[in-house]
Amino acid sequence: GPMLMGALQQMLGQVEWGELDVLLVDLPPGTGDVQLTLCTKSELSGAIVVSTPQDVALIDARKALDMFATLKTPVLGLIENMSMFVCPDCGSQHEIFGHGGVAAEADKMGVPLLGSLPIDLETRLAGDSGTPVAAGEGAMADAYARIARGLIDGGMA
Repeated sequence: GPMLMGALQQMLGQVEWGELDVLLVDLPPGTGDVQLTLCTKSELSGAIVVSTPQDVALIDARKALDMFATLKTPVLGLIENMSMFVCPDCGSQHEIFGHGGVAAEADKMGVPLLGSLPIDLETRLAGDSGTPVAAGEGAMADAYARIARGLIDGGMA
């Protein structure tokens, strides 16, 4: 809505970023005004689409992919969020939201699957405390580091 558009305009026009190698902008899912404005009013290297593996979430991801294609914004790849839950007691993996949907979509669209992020309690705890999970240690920080390394090694960042 209007508050989000105002925040985007302030972020793009009033923040002194200094010299950056990369600026990632995390947007809500969808194909609304914020996404359209960012694609049309900014010089973007590309977009990364994040989706959970269930079919209903992939519908929104496909809409975003179609929008980026229409706006001629390159899609750098897809990331599967909430790919699995690893039991902290026994280490068994459970694919609560399904398996392979994001990888299949990436393959169909001809874009790389950049990585998968499991469901992890540490992510919520870090978020609640205001600490970026990628700045910490552990499985989630490692997963984010692998995605970042893949973007850098692939010349996308």
